[in-house]
Amino acid sequence: MKEDITELDIEDKIEDEEVYQTFDIATYPSDFTLKGIVNMWNEGGITIPDFQREFVWSIKQSSLLIESFLLGLPVPPVFFYIDEDNSNLVIDGQQRILSTVYFFNGYFGKENTKGKRQVFRLSGLNEQSPYHKKTYDDLSESDRRKLDNTVLRAINIRQLTPVGEGTSMYHIFERLNTGGTPLKSQEIRNVVFRGEFVNILRELNRDDNWRKILGTKSVNKHQTDVELLLRLFSLYTRKDEYEKPMKEFLNISMKKHQNGDTKEVKDFSEKFKTINSYLIKELGEKPFHLRTRLSSSTLDSVMVNLMQNINRIPTDFKNRYETLIKTEKLEELTTIGTTDPTVVKERFEFVNTSLFK
Repeated sequence: MKEDITELDIEDKIEDEEVYQTFDIATYPSDFTLKGIVNMWNEGGITIPDFQREFVWSIKQSSLLIESFLLGLPVPPVFFYIDEDNSNLVIDGQQRILSTVYFFNGYFGKENTKGKRQVFRLSGLNEQSPYHKKTYDDLSESDRRKLDNTVLRAINIRQLTPVGEGTSMYHIFERLNTGGTPLKSQEIRNVVFRGEFVNILRELNRDDNWRKILGTKSVNKHQTDVELLLRLFSLYTRKDEYEKPMKEFLNISMKKHQNGDTKEVKDFSEKFKTINSYLIKELGEKPFHLRTRLSSSTLDSVMVNLMQNINRIPTDFKNRYETLIKTEKLEELTTIGTTDPTVVKERFEFVNTSLFK
């Protein structure tokens, strides 16, 4: 499905919501040999998140790094986030790690469109350098041993508390994510909480009736629509647990259902499509664009209540809904403090009473 280059026009976004979550973080150094780093990479022990960018260093930049190692010059440390499975997720140091791996493995970068790879010869160095134009195999046995045993320091970050809610990685990425084109909240979640749940949300986001509800055929490149879908799922499955900030509430849902194999995910997926179809049939397209823009607070409170009352939807639902959206009370509950816990609770109760009592 084609990507939309613009943001969804949502009335009550959560992008600007401040997050003041406290974590107990352990930070400690580890000294890895370059040979050890390469072995970890080759065995899948190091993961570089997909930030929608490829390896960007030139062969000269990578060659200067390798020469620095050979000359014994200092190189900045890399940063690993150690998750609950003891996997090493690279927070900072992608270019240094991949440059090292490429040199040891003999080829620079990935295969081209013809399936060929460039042999990694140290390039762009002073021609008087003893390492100029050499590959790893061309180095003397002494230089290879020196390079193998050269130490690259890693700063390891591990969350200690809250236990079982490893969401600090999201906030670390969010605060480090300041250069280039900053990623949006859901893009960071897709990286940090990578797993089958990400794929399930993306697939649900392509549902034709959901696209009609949102009022755009194209999926959004910054995942704003997926975040709205995650918000809907989170409130459907954990509404009674809701506390501010909304961002952290969504992070916990992503972490909890990361593998996508829970009964909550299956139940939601089935009801979501059914309710989408029902809404389009009864209310038509863009039913939650109440003040020209999409009201996500109206959307989540109505759709969650529909899913929770799916077997007892009243025959006059359309009339009830049209009456509901004209009330001053709904306007108040969907425009002021929409993520405040007391407002969320009151909004859901008001919508439930209006539509199903």
